Amino acid sequence: MVKTAEDIRLLNEKIQLAGNFTERLQQELSKVIVGQQYMLDRLLIGLLSNGHVLLEGVPGLAKTLTIKSLSQAVDAHFSRIQFTPDLLPADVLGTMIYNQQKHEFVVRKGPIFANFILADEINRAPAKVQSALLEAMQEKQVTIGENTYRLQEPFLVLATQNPLEQEGTYPLPEAQVDRFMLKVVVGYPSKSEEQQIIRQQVLGEGAAKVNPVVSMQEILEARDLVRSIYMDEKVENYILDIVFATRFPDQYKLSKLQPLISYGGSPRASINLALAARAHAFLQKRGYVIPEDVRSIAKDVMRHRIGLTYEAEAENISAENVVDEVLRAIDVP
Repeated sequence: MVKTAEDIRLLNEKIQLAGNFTERLQQELSKVIVGQQYMLDRLLIGLLSNGHVLLEGVPGLAKTLTIKSLSQAVDAHFSRIQFTPDLLPADVLGTMIYNQQKHEFVVRKGPIFANFILADEINRAPAKVQSALLEAMQEKQVTIGENTYRLQEPFLVLATQNPLEQEGTYPLPEAQVDRFMLKVVVGYPSKSEEQQIIRQQVLGEGAAKVNPVVSMQEILEARDLVRSIYMDEKVENYILDIVFATRFPDQYKLSKLQPLISYGGSPRASINLALAARAHAFLQKRGYVIPEDVRSIAKDVMRHRIGLTYEAEAENISAENVVDEVLRAIDVP
């Protein structure tokens, strides 16, 4: 739908007001989280776009702490599931239990029935447990026995995985990884940030309490606003060009990528790139999307959706290198 300049001006004003909660959130989280602004922004984009987030990083980078603190600041019901090789689907979803007094089976709901699910070290659980999450993530519902239960909104799966240890892990299949809107690679803090972390921990200030500063209603209203942010057809075509260039590099003068890519981004890549770009514009307090929004979020949306060939791995070329090449080759509108 084409919006007039007046429509966009009004939308900008609405977003300026509605977006105030992001500052309150950041301020509250800074009590316990030092740095990691990139990770925090991506978690907020997932929250505003109703998309799940996969965090990958070495141990000790505050991935779990950030997710837990975010759920406390949003006044949401939080569940942490520690994934292990002996975990069963019933441990995640819930099961039917026989009630001796009533002589009937009753449903005992599992930890999946929460607003924020922290799936810690998701690649440590076997395939049957990982697939138990699929229906919940995609359909926002859970089937136990003969009954299907809707999950409460907002429902967000925030998963972590450790890229170092491969013993006793089960890599997530492509179909499941594709259901994560963003895959965020979490880096080390800077020297000054790490100095601040040391001081906080030594002085015992690391246990500061995070208070609820945002209501669920504010989040749901912000989601509606994010979807109404204006995206010009040129920006839509830019998104399509980025995704299609990973599928058909030859058509975009990227023949050198052809032997490196086994499969390109799925239609979910295009959908999530459009949604995430809108959420990024919202965080910048803008009522319209610019190409820079798309470029800034492209790696997080695309890195887990591009399949690499053995040739690419032999040459030490990553999915991020492929996305960089694509972004360089395609004209910015």
